[in-house]
Amino acid sequence: MRFRHKAVAALTTLLLPLAGLVGLATPAQAATSATATFTKPQDWGTGFTGQWTVKNTGTTTISSWTVEWDYPSGTRVGSGWDATITSTGDHWTAKNLGWNGTLAPGASVTFGYNGTGSGAPANCKLNGGNCDGTTVPGDNPPTAPGTPTASAITNTSVKLDWTAATDDNGVKNYDVLRGSTVVATVTGTTYTNTGLTAGTDYSYSIQARDTADQTGPVSGSVAVRTTGGDPPPPPGKTNLGYFAEWGVYARNYHAKNLDTSGSAAKMTHINYSFGNVQGGKCTMGDSYAAIEKSYTADQSVSGVADTWDQPLRGNFNQLRQLKAKYPHLKILWSFGGWTWSGGFTQAVQNPTAFAESCYALVEDPRWADVFDGIDLDWEYPNACGLTCDTSGPAAFKNMMTAMRAKFGANNLVTAAITADASPGGKIEKTDYAGAASSYDWLNVMTYDFFGAWAAQGPTAPHSPLHPYPGIPQQGFSSSEAIAKLKAQGVPANKLLLGIGFYGRGWTGVTQSTPGGTATGPATGIEPGNQDYKVLKTTCPATGTIGGTAYAHCGNNWWSYDTPATIAGKMTWAKSQGLGGAFFWELSGDTADGELVTAISNGLK
Repeated sequence: MRFRHKAVAALTTLLLPLAGLVGLATPAQAATSATATFTKPQDWGTGFTGQWTVKNTGTTTISSWTVEWDYPSGTRVGSGWDATITSTGDHWTAKNLGWNGTLAPGASVTFGYNGTGSGAPANCKLNGGNCDGTTVPGDNPPTAPGTPTASAITNTSVKLDWTAATDDNGVKNYDVLRGSTVVATVTGTTYTNTGLTAGTDYSYSIQARDTADQTGPVSGSVAVRTTGGDPPPPPGKTNLGYFAEWGVYARNYHAKNLDTSGSAAKMTHINYSFGNVQGGKCTMGDSYAAIEKSYTADQSVSGVADTWDQPLRGNFNQLRQLKAKYPHLKILWSFGGWTWSGGFTQAVQNPTAFAESCYALVEDPRWADVFDGIDLDWEYPNACGLTCDTSGPAAFKNMMTAMRAKFGANNLVTAAITADASPGGKIEKTDYAGAASSYDWLNVMTYDFFGAWAAQGPTAPHSPLHPYPGIPQQGFSSSEAIAKLKAQGVPANKLLLGIGFYGRGWTGVTQSTPGGTATGPATGIEPGNQDYKVLKTTCPATGTIGGTAYAHCGNNWWSYDTPATIAGKMTWAKSQGLGGAFFWELSGDTADGELVTAISNGLK
């Protein structure tokens, strides 16, 4: 029985009118050996989906690409995918990601975005030359400026200086980049960035522009931390996995599996799920699995059999043994989940009493040494999941404030939250930013966006990193969820990206690419749900979209993450400054911990 996160009960499909492929192929500046072509796969009047295709038309491999263009006032780029897109005024720049910059002769790559307005791109440049592949005689791009140096660092500002770039026709100005964002364009070789946040890490680099407005290579970067603020977080990223209490039964998954698979050595935290929420209190879930089940020597982490009269057996004792073997591991007791979230509505009517009950249970002297804190998995505050809650936008904040006050500074206090970034969706229903001072991090459940609860489809990946043309619902992607939470004011380093160790699937599907129709859920451990460890061999991935994988085998269609797509997601998570990643749940991985290893390697 899986208690976990099903997607939003009702999915609203966006039917975007197709305006046809508008091939602008606007020529302007680009490399001799490559072309850049723009199309509009979708146009609905006030907005559109834009797509660029970069093709290597030469005879040597291209190692990176940069496309630049201008939009008229009123036309803007929104969320994008498969490129880093920035702007200075109405001038837009798209750079390749780490995994799609290399193009062999004849190869091509696409990136895209959702935009507003009706204007067409102009003055297109590709790697400093014409987008139609012709050259600009006698005009080379400028060299890289020197790596900037930082001085006069205060709580809110920093001064940057760098040595000049050179160019055959002269340097016009310099773009100052903070991370990947251009924060200023200046004519000299110094700039003071103000309005910064105290005690915050920043990274700066410089890029020169010549008199033809060609950009050269970006300089080296300098790391800056403003003064004041809270002390920096400890080094390293969080790699957290859920251990399902009921997995010891039919799934035959035990704490020892974390040891034999090598996963325990690579993880930082475990969420033991789930405790229940009943009568306004935290209560035990399955006491037999948690504290009573007897383990034989071959089942035990320590290799020693339980005795009938020992004070603690079950999962809790096995996790105690796991912590003894891996002292770096921290374990939290998670309460709620999809099935047991209904109790939060009553509990938050008296947050202080609720927190006291949870503390008394988690810190029970029989197992207090097992747990390092509490995780609250409320699906969903002030919104609907299996049941609906109307506690108001402040209920989550009040709960977390009470939990922190009771558990204190030496225990972890975390929560799993919605990833619904649709307009008017679940993220907007709760004040997650207002509670930020009370929690250590949030597990953003960036999976189960789509699945066979929509029995006839359309087929869509359940955990897309980015939106893509034709995605059934706006706001249902990891990048949009993280962006909305950051815009709300949640610190990036308090957000963990969610990974599913399972697939969602349909049957009766003839179309191999996403967007096909179906007749119902595919057969799995439950309808429409199957472990990665099964799917990797029974239905291997046949394609990727939006940063995740999908597979079409026979008449079944599945989507799931692979080590390769997890690597891409971890690279993205680090680029966003996130605190790390978490996953649901351990028993879906292979016997040698293939997916845990991918997360661990990707976060280094």
